[in-house]
Amino acid sequence: MSTTIEDVIARKVFNTRGEETIEVDVITTSGFGRASAPAGESRGKAEVVYYPQGGVDQALKKVEEVIAPEIVGLNADFQDEIDRTLHEIDGSKDFRIIGGNTAFAISLANAEAAANSYGLFLFQYLGGQVANELPYPLGNTISGGKHTHGKSPDIQEFLAFPYGAESFSEAANANAKIYKEAGAILKKKDKLFSGGKSDEGAWIANINNLDAFEVLAKACEEVSNDVGFECGFGVDVAASSLWNEKEKVYSYARGGKKRDSGEQLEFILEIIKKYHLVYVEDPFHEKDYESFAELTRKVRNGLICGDDLFVTNSERLNRGIKMRAGNAVIIKVNQIGTLTDALETIEMAKRNGYTPVMSHRSGDTCDWHIAHLAVAFKCPIIKTGVVEGTRIAKINELIRIEEFLGDRAKMANIPTLKGG
Repeated sequence: MSTTIEDVIARKVFNTRGEETIEVDVITTSGFGRASAPAGESRGKAEVVYYPQGGVDQALKKVEEVIAPEIVGLNADFQDEIDRTLHEIDGSKDFRIIGGNTAFAISLANAEAAANSYGLFLFQYLGGQVANELPYPLGNTISGGKHTHGKSPDIQEFLAFPYGAESFSEAANANAKIYKEAGAILKKKDKLFSGGKSDEGAWIANINNLDAFEVLAKACEEVSNDVGFECGFGVDVAASSLWNEKEKVYSYARGGKKRDSGEQLEFILEIIKKYHLVYVEDPFHEKDYESFAELTRKVRNGLICGDDLFVTNSERLNRGIKMRAGNAVIIKVNQIGTLTDALETIEMAKRNGYTPVMSHRSGDTCDWHIAHLAVAFKCPIIKTGVVEGTRIAKINELIRIEEFLGDRAKMANIPTLKGG
């Protein structure tokens, strides 16, 4: 079976916000792969640069004139060689020459083309026979912060997390029920609630943080009783977007509060205890490893996850590991550029007891590859919304994977929550 790359084709497409992004086709002698790049609204400062100067148009030019001539003729089987070549072509540390999204789309399309060459699904090709664990879906149900406009909670995401489910389809169904129940409660709470939704399909309502906590807590309780298993919830604070560097405080505009680092720690501990949160993402800004470490020491049976803190970067994660800052890490491949780089971070996380959480971006496309990556790389959680087309594409793909695996399929183990 030949997996020699015969062509690399790039085009301009659009993400869920109507923004231009890049899509790449990789064609081998006997296979085909296609991948498109997402975009985050709330981005860590240490992420790779999405596109070269000149944007998507310049990225397409780079693919045609610079990258394709170097990639064509290589063997798609050798993912590390493809990804190393992308780094060598770029020459910078942050993909500012060809663009991190350009590298991401080529890297992922190459893996898909290699899998297709052998007649395999991507998760089979990358994960082999042991790839049979389905992740628990972490779903954005109520939005705030940078994901909204106008009056909404300061905290960016309120996330449903049905970690008691025995199958992915049950978990996805529970999240959909929680979403609907939250919408019904919001309608009763706010007579002017119009059913507005964020980029990720989560509800937008004229409520404050504490209102959102109460709504989601009630929705999770109702659905837990209905489905017969535990449905918890968590938050993505996105604290970097609240941090005022000049004043050294977190500014909660809607709540009318300013909290220094110590007060922020106490606030996070208070909401974890009061609402039994099982997941807290980015509770402090992206440079505050010390506060992450202190919070992690004080929390038991919960996930303290870094996104902006780590940006899928193994060097930043290594620093966090040394300080025991957090116990979970968001994995967004386009934050780091290539599959090889992301896998290095995932493997480092696992070796050191951190839970890797495969994640979408707020400005996503209908590309479904992260569903396969979560299974292939044994990420026990996937953060991919509840409703909205680009989120449903990932969720439905996981339902198909679960069906394909049949009796071999099982839900992943999350030691921090299940004592495993």
